[in-house]
Amino acid sequence: MTVKDNVQLQPYNSFHTKALAKLFCEPQSVEELSEIVRAFPDEKKLVLGSGFNSFFTKEFDGLVIKPAIRGMHLLWETDQFVEIEAGAAEDWDQFVAYCVEQGYAGIENLSLIPSSVGASPVQNIGAYGTEAKDVITKVKTVSLQTGDYHEFSNAECQFGYRDSIFKQTGDYVITSVVFRLEKSFQYKEKYIDLSRELEGIPTPTLTQVREAIIRIRNRKLPDHRILPNAGSFFKNPFLTEEEKDQLQQKLPDVPIYNAGEGQFKTSAAFLIDKAGYKGKRHGMVGTYTHHSLIIVNYGTENGQEIVDFMHKVQQEVQKQFDILLEPEVRIY
Repeated sequence: MTVKDNVQLQPYNSFHTKALAKLFCEPQSVEELSEIVRAFPDEKKLVLGSGFNSFFTKEFDGLVIKPAIRGMHLLWETDQFVEIEAGAAEDWDQFVAYCVEQGYAGIENLSLIPSSVGASPVQNIGAYGTEAKDVITKVKTVSLQTGDYHEFSNAECQFGYRDSIFKQTGDYVITSVVFRLEKSFQYKEKYIDLSRELEGIPTPTLTQVREAIIRIRNRKLPDHRILPNAGSFFKNPFLTEEEKDQLQQKLPDVPIYNAGEGQFKTSAAFLIDKAGYKGKRHGMVGTYTHHSLIIVNYGTENGQEIVDFMHKVQQEVQKQFDILLEPEVRIY
């Protein structure tokens, strides 16, 4: 069991902001993780995945746990389905690539999302009409309070839009995730950009869908190794019918999507563009020129500068359209 003192967290968040962790560990197994939790009962704890959806604004006075539990195991299969368990530290896109190569369908639309397998249920990651909750059957964890093991069914995960019980409580370390995927594939149109990319291919294969999504994402999104970022910074807002009508009066061309149960969803990127923040920059922080939902770091190591810019965007969108954008990124 190795726990280090005063570890710099800059390499462990994709915005590359600086902060020291009082204690830091990378447990290699569920048993080691449980032992560490029990050894430090009084320390404040923070779980880090691949660090693509979080950044730091100050030192962390406690224990940072970055699980290093790997491995992929086929649990069972039938003629129609297969269940695979993957360790929390497995790279998400490498896991998607493996499943596509095997002909297992269900997560191909989540290609090239920078994440770890363990982070996928926390945020209920989603793209192109698919969410992680659609295929997760079980999430295995260790309690940060007791060090005990606990398994969550899909229903117990309380999945929502970019949300879950793991994000709400912060009480568990995810050690592995079980996915149920299909052994046959038939393309169904869920997202217009993807269908346009696949135009001319009457019956796209799993591989062709994955390749199309990779092309789209590479065109739209900055490489975090060149321009540090955390992907989509804000959630797409949900609106009541009254809020939708008021917004359409101000922006007749605003995209509106029916979200069911009297709710509607609109595009945060569209609102940011219309508020005048497309490609805008203050100091070392700005919105990406090709996609204003992404805030990029042009050179600061101070996370507070990113927060300050976030507030400017929020204030301008709220001032013009009476909608408060909620960050998707986790800020510490």
